Amino acid sequence: MTEILQESDADVAALDGQRVAVVGYGNQGRSWALNLRDSDVDVAVCVRNDETRRTAQADGFTAAEVEAAAEADVVCLLVPDDVIPGLPITPRADSLVIVASGYTLAFGRLQPPGDSGMVAPRMLGPEVRRCYEEGVGFITAVGVQQDATGTARARTLGVAKAIGGLRQGAIELTPMQEAVLDLGVEQALSPVLRRVNESFITVMLEQGIPIEAILTELFLSGEVERTYRLVRLEGGAAQTLHHSPTSQYGQLSRVGRYDHLDVAATMRELVDDITSGRFADEWDAERDAGYAKLEELRGKALAPEILAFEEDLRTKLGERAVQR
Repeated sequence: MTEILQESDADVAALDGQRVAVVGYGNQGRSWALNLRDSDVDVAVCVRNDETRRTAQADGFTAAEVEAAAEADVVCLLVPDDVIPGLPITPRADSLVIVASGYTLAFGRLQPPGDSGMVAPRMLGPEVRRCYEEGVGFITAVGVQQDATGTARARTLGVAKAIGGLRQGAIELTPMQEAVLDLGVEQALSPVLRRVNESFITVMLEQGIPIEAILTELFLSGEVERTYRLVRLEGGAAQTLHHSPTSQYGQLSRVGRYDHLDVAATMRELVDDITSGRFADEWDAERDAGYAKLEELRGKALAPEILAFEEDLRTKLGERAVQR
């Protein structure tokens, strides 16, 4: 059984007398720095001399250069995974380096000389701050990759507690487990959900259903979003009872009609690309090539006509609808 950690399993005092450097002041970095400071941790913000530095200074931090993080006792690298390997930071042998995603540790893109660990909030960056301020916290994945000092786990859990990451419980995972799960959702699950939605839209259009009605049913009404909220709060089985008997019968009696589709086989191929390191190599090559393919893919997915249609639809239906 996977160990579930709570606040009682950690002590912020493990960070007493230590300087914690937050590298990056974007969505995660700003939230971490503010939460750590509010938990009475000695925080240094190390960022480039750009808008993020000015934001950090406006928040009351004396920001330093990125290189200065090398002198900290705990170094939290809160920049994108593909940027981390190029950071001009050489941590001390007794320092703890923490990442918010297991990716770089799992695939050997980051190999600090001392301690290394992971504190990965299952929450968007700005919400890490909001959940802390609301006192509810969030679920986190935590793990230690290397313990050279004998204090890696205590200090990693201290950071997790200080940012609010143990208030709803934390799952202890290795960085590899976290990376495979995270990338698996992005590469094996999300694409098939996109294809399912596209297929459903095509079939409904064939039946003469207006596209506005289809998109309302899928997401604009918020019904699916709130159904998943009930799954979170009550459980997948229990929330079934909130649906009508017609809905229950239709869902439960038709689920087997997709058994002939071997979705798992394709998912295994995609996940194997992750676990073997092939995707990490591909992503490195994409970075080194200046993200040319990413820009091409973005251009298709975020075509101006698509963005314009979505924006116009939201002014007519949903929470942002403009009343005439």
